[in-house]
Amino acid sequence: MSSIIKSTVRFSIFLMLCLQITYAQKVTVLEEDTLEPIPGIALYNLNKNKTRVTDIDGQTSLDIFDEDEMIFFKNFLYEKFQLTKSEIAQNNYIVYLSPKVEDLKQIVISASKFEQNKRDIPKSVVSINASEIALANPQTSADLLEGTGNIYIQKSQMGGGSPMIRGFSTNRLLITVDGVRMNNAIFRGGNLQNVISIDPLAIQNTEVTLGAGSVVYGSDAIGGVMSFYTKKPQVSYTDDVFLSGNALTRYASASHEKTGHLDFNLGYRKWAFLTSVSYTDFDDLRMGSHGPEEYLRQHVVAQQNGEDVTIVNANPKVQTPTGYDQINVMQKLRYEPSDNLDFDLGLYFSTTSDYSRYDRLVRYKGDNLRSAEWNYGPQQWFMGNFQITKLSSSSNLYDKIQTTLAYQNFQESRSDRDFGSELRDERAENVDAISFNLDIEKRLGSKTTLFYGAEYLYNTVGSEAEVQNLDLNTSTPSVTRYPNGSTWQSAAAYTGLKYKPNRKFVFQSGLRYNQVMSQADFTQNNTYLNLPFSDAEVNTGALTGMAGITWSPSEMIQWKLNASTAFRAPNIDDIGKVFDSEPGAVVVPNKNLKAEYAYGGELGLKLNFDNKVIFDLATYYTFLDNVLIRRNYTLNGETEMDYDGELSTIQAIQNASKAWIYGFEAGMEVNFSKELKLRSQYNIIGGTEDNNGIEEPVRHVAPSFGRTHFIWKADKLVLDAFVVYNNELSFNQLARSEKSKDYLYALDKNGNPFAPAWHTLNLRSQFQYNENWSLTASLENITDQRYKTYSSGIAAAGRNLIVSVKYTL
Repeated sequence: MSSIIKSTVRFSIFLMLCLQITYAQKVTVLEEDTLEPIPGIALYNLNKNKTRVTDIDGQTSLDIFDEDEMIFFKNFLYEKFQLTKSEIAQNNYIVYLSPKVEDLKQIVISASKFEQNKRDIPKSVVSINASEIALANPQTSADLLEGTGNIYIQKSQMGGGSPMIRGFSTNRLLITVDGVRMNNAIFRGGNLQNVISIDPLAIQNTEVTLGAGSVVYGSDAIGGVMSFYTKKPQVSYTDDVFLSGNALTRYASASHEKTGHLDFNLGYRKWAFLTSVSYTDFDDLRMGSHGPEEYLRQHVVAQQNGEDVTIVNANPKVQTPTGYDQINVMQKLRYEPSDNLDFDLGLYFSTTSDYSRYDRLVRYKGDNLRSAEWNYGPQQWFMGNFQITKLSSSSNLYDKIQTTLAYQNFQESRSDRDFGSELRDERAENVDAISFNLDIEKRLGSKTTLFYGAEYLYNTVGSEAEVQNLDLNTSTPSVTRYPNGSTWQSAAAYTGLKYKPNRKFVFQSGLRYNQVMSQADFTQNNTYLNLPFSDAEVNTGALTGMAGITWSPSEMIQWKLNASTAFRAPNIDDIGKVFDSEPGAVVVPNKNLKAEYAYGGELGLKLNFDNKVIFDLATYYTFLDNVLIRRNYTLNGETEMDYDGELSTIQAIQNASKAWIYGFEAGMEVNFSKELKLRSQYNIIGGTEDNNGIEEPVRHVAPSFGRTHFIWKADKLVLDAFVVYNNELSFNQLARSEKSKDYLYALDKNGNPFAPAWHTLNLRSQFQYNENWSLTASLENITDQRYKTYSSGIAAAGRNLIVSVKYTL
């Protein structure tokens, strides 16, 4: 019946327009489904020197266009469309446009660096779009990742957020920003906070590839790839300037967070500019009221008459000192001289104030706290990213080619002083990172697409250290954290193939060869360490591959199966770092390191019952060989050495283990009605590693965790009531390195550290007052639970009211 009605309407429109289009050459643009006229559609030629815009009736003249000239139809709400003027005439001067898919999560870029339908990818990919980010209102990008339900976040301090994915963390996970690799030569095996340098208020969408991604991204992409895509400048397709923007302010009660954000877009016909600025100030974080007593901050260090003293904390639920502030700035420029050529320049800057490493400040030594000071200096990140994208319909080598040249600078520092000591250790590091990527897509026919490319990375590491004597006001050089002047570089080529013979079956495969080279000179540090060597070199190659299928025998069932290999080559942190890993232990360099390799597989099943009930299930297994892990070590025949005034056990990173990691993920969505839906995600992870023939738990295997949301949408209001839950890890389930950190954990009945189970009840809402103003409010941890995520040094926020107001231009 509907098809008859549509045909009738189409015929009527044709009769009404016939006379006028014959002489005036007017085109009418209609929405494909509703057949309603669409105003504001920009029409332009390839060079954009001829433009027209449809009026309120969806019409505009074509008289300025030549007969065989390609005309592009574009609007932000509709799929781009193109026809020659003569083809439009053959269609009776009527053009139908399709609305863009509302759920942007159906399109994935990170899996191949080019747009693909999510259904075609044999891996599990989690997507977060702009509307979900706005509702979640995350305080940091780490909090944004945690909201997916698939990613576990560890925090050593307030200025922290170290993701764990499928039993892997830190330098076995890869972070990219607008296609540029953020991992650098000093990404460590310990917890990392670099993800907080990415402004969540500047992100357009995020994609997390669960599982190995070495074929596309190279070293480090063993457990997953976190791809952040920031907002893009939008050009205007008319003679009018396109102006848009957002202003946001936010407050959170548990940390007295104060945030301000502003972004605006200025678009001309070929040029566009986007500016984004965010500033956040956090005070000390208050934990919950109901939970383990061990988490309370009972004492703090203060100075009285120039002496360190331990005093009682006025409010043990306030974790002092944890506050800090952060600023993020992004400037983008886009030049689009024609519809098949884009030039994009992005400048990004992020810096924090000094902030305490809270987990080091809660350790005791006898009756006093061990450290009087332990601070990270400003964590600073700068990136300049220049990208050229070219489309072609006639080249034999490519349909789309993208080149990316980027420069990044990372700066971080550490400052610590023991209780009662007049000596303060200061260490500072910086990394300069240059990267070049060439990524190409070429369709070999209607069923086959080829992806291929090349990459080159070059990092230099600077490292300084000194000991300050506060009584004498003097400073002397000291052993640096890394060998100053070290270099790390990587060169790679890759190729991938996608074969889709029909709608039901997709096969994808790929290969990558990577050569990684590291150099470190220990001459300067040998003044203090007396190493039996003066330099170290790593020159190793790796061939990785993947193959997978997606099979959809019906609209209800979809199977995904893939197998892959991945690797991580030793970096400067592995071969050259000197640091105190834990009380009474010091890590020293080791030049005899090889790459570690991962071999894994994944099986996924999606069941879709008429879009009413959807199950998304996956199970996976990974074997990690030649694991780079910290173990006891001998140096010049000695097992102990003096480091920072303390006799410490000598350790080093070594290829000393194997690991087996496995898990199961279950997602569910129930659409009760158009307004009400349920979403739930649960993750079970297990893993063991070999320690001299004894199997032990893997450090970054998180406890089973999940979250369940009830979401109600009606007109201008969205309500989201959700529960976040986390299982226990008993003392016997803790990794050996965690058992020695009893100051992080609660104590069981035997006095042993363990990670208790916990859950929180939460409610968030969003109200769209009008097209300009919106209010987002959340009440998190309603029952005021006192808990820590696994391995975290800082307790999570207690009951927390978060309110933000946003104005959209």
